[in-house]
Amino acid sequence: MENNKYKIVLLSDLKKSTESELKSTISLLNMLDGGKITLFHVKKPTEVVGRESQLSAMRSINEEHIETNKTIENLINPIAKEYNLNINYSFAFGNVKNEIQTYINEHKPDIIVLGKRKPKTFNITGDNITDLVMKKHDGVIMIASEEHPLQPNRDFSLGILNKAENVSSINFVEDLINKSNQPLKSFKILKNTNKTSKEVPVSNKKTVEYVFENGNNALNNVSKYATKNNINLMCVDTRKQNKTNIKNIINNLNVSLLLTNEQKPVL
Repeated sequence: MENNKYKIVLLSDLKKSTESELKSTISLLNMLDGGKITLFHVKKPTEVVGRESQLSAMRSINEEHIETNKTIENLINPIAKEYNLNINYSFAFGNVKNEIQTYINEHKPDIIVLGKRKPKTFNITGDNITDLVMKKHDGVIMIASEEHPLQPNRDFSLGILNKAENVSSINFVEDLINKSNQPLKSFKILKNTNKTSKEVPVSNKKTVEYVFENGNNALNNVSKYATKNNINLMCVDTRKQNKTNIKNIINNLNVSLLLTNEQKPVL
């Protein structure tokens, strides 16, 4: 990685939540002491040309290209100016999944940011993108919460779900732990436990551990405690979760999520 700086790409549908997603992306960049942010957008050709003639279709694509470029610049420029950042962007017309896969293969980002949607509409322009990104991307994925977005240049509280032992072995998470001034919050879901909470040492930092009994309401209870403790970002080790569990976590935790994989380190 060039100069050990992170390459972060925000996959955006350019909906109203994009501004908060971009600010959450900037917040993550600040936590990691620098890197490069790129916003990437894909639009289906059928949304642009419909059933027009070839000449009309070309004209529509050219007009849409200009309009999309203007839309993205109007979104990015005020935020880039406010936080004194250079924010890159690019967009493409084509099959959403194919274009995203091509982008990942060519640019190899370290971190991909997706906006969190309602469970039935967690997608970009109608295509479910989460599975594709998790399958094709070797790095970290952030699911940015619209209700509780990260705020640039503010202190944050970090949580870790089902991962306390040897957390300092993950360089990426270690960077975040050291950057926060708040105690680390560790959330565990276990079978047949009567434990509630305690302070335990993790990565030489005071850590408050919350333990929940496994069950149908476990993730809802974790979400309530995370909200009560003002957790801004919850780290989840995807190596320990199957596909269904990850989707349940995304759908039930009302907080921005950082999906990591120990076997695919960022650094």
